[in-house]
Amino acid sequence: MAGADPPSACDGAYLLFHGETLLSNGVRATLYTVALAYCFIGLSAITARFFKSMEQIMKHSREVVSVDPHTNMPVVKQEKVWNYTIADIALLAFGTSFPQISLATIDAIRNLGQLTAGGLGPGTLVGSAAFDMFPIHAVCVVMPRAGSKKKISDLGVWLVELFWSFWAYIWLYFILEVWTPGVITLWEALLTVLQYGLLLLHVYAQDKRWPYVSIPFVRSYRPEDWVPEENASVDYDNCDEISDTLPISVDKDILDIYGSYHNAEYCKVPEKDMEGSSTMNDAVKNTQEDTSWLFIWWRQFLSAFNLESPESRKMDSIYLRITRIFFNLLIVPWKLLFAFVPPYHIAHGWIAFICSLVLISGIAYGVTKLTDQISCVTGISSYVIAFTALAAGTSWPDLVASKIAAERQVTADSAIANITCRNHCT
Repeated sequence: MAGADPPSACDGAYLLFHGETLLSNGVRATLYTVALAYCFIGLSAITARFFKSMEQIMKHSREVVSVDPHTNMPVVKQEKVWNYTIADIALLAFGTSFPQISLATIDAIRNLGQLTAGGLGPGTLVGSAAFDMFPIHAVCVVMPRAGSKKKISDLGVWLVELFWSFWAYIWLYFILEVWTPGVITLWEALLTVLQYGLLLLHVYAQDKRWPYVSIPFVRSYRPEDWVPEENASVDYDNCDEISDTLPISVDKDILDIYGSYHNAEYCKVPEKDMEGSSTMNDAVKNTQEDTSWLFIWWRQFLSAFNLESPESRKMDSIYLRITRIFFNLLIVPWKLLFAFVPPYHIAHGWIAFICSLVLISGIAYGVTKLTDQISCVTGISSYVIAFTALAAGTSWPDLVASKIAAERQVTADSAIANITCRNHCT
């Protein structure tokens, strides 16, 4: 018919089944929104595993042999492979920014050859930057235990990170409004990526106090380990999931209702009870042999069906206990999927680290499809959805990682660096 509107890209669009088009737009919008929120829960869960793999990477050390100038004897010491500051930016900030990076990359590929860029990538990046600067900073302030004080140990490194964070916005203004208004050329994109390398070089120079390029700030106490070892020795009589007579290690990789990741705790028999007991010694030896990476991998699948932890069984409130059981039941599909990620004990955590990033990219792709459907059935611009819902949802891994760092680390460097530098990473 003359004058009829051309068919829209949303006409007949569906996510999984053609039968979705038979439902009303209101029902479809509700279902897609719930699915989008469920994807955000998945991002939160995989972040916990990602953080643990990064912690394992940071534990990797190497032997360094030097000669004592006084005795001329060789001295062997263990030295960390990764620099403390570089790890905060290259591993933590980059990894937690991967949902936004994946969304922006997918959106850019989908819009290749078009005059304008899609709304998902730019909208998510701008909105997540605002989310990082306010809610995540607030979480980092309230998470340390009452009475404890955690400060930035190296103000010089923080100032360098802050400078590059502000420079990122100035640089965007130049390439979008001054040099080639409204267009980003290939050379501008390459120069932008190159500046990430300059950021890493600058913070490393500041950390090592290179002359002429570093700020002369004195660094306060900073522990050698990126995350200090927790006190894992507890009385075996208090362990709920083991026998009262045998000391067996308990793997408690539990994702609680807030998305926190609790380390494996070990139940140990006091040495005075172990003396003269061959049965106990044999049990310990067999337990150590069983904790191979294959056994640990198998335990990941078993723990996916664990709906109640020893901590929740001790709760006085039955309502909170039921809430935790319901939440654990809700995330069983995610836990089963993430159980395929190899244990972080393999290859110093690198395989688990890379697999976590791959899964994050997969979830990000699902998020883009859901956002398209929500935009179609509601008529809301995808840019508006990206700036609000997607920005908050994809920034949830940043919040979880900064929360864990604020809780477990001695200083506030990593938690704040994750917020400051991830804007430059994206």
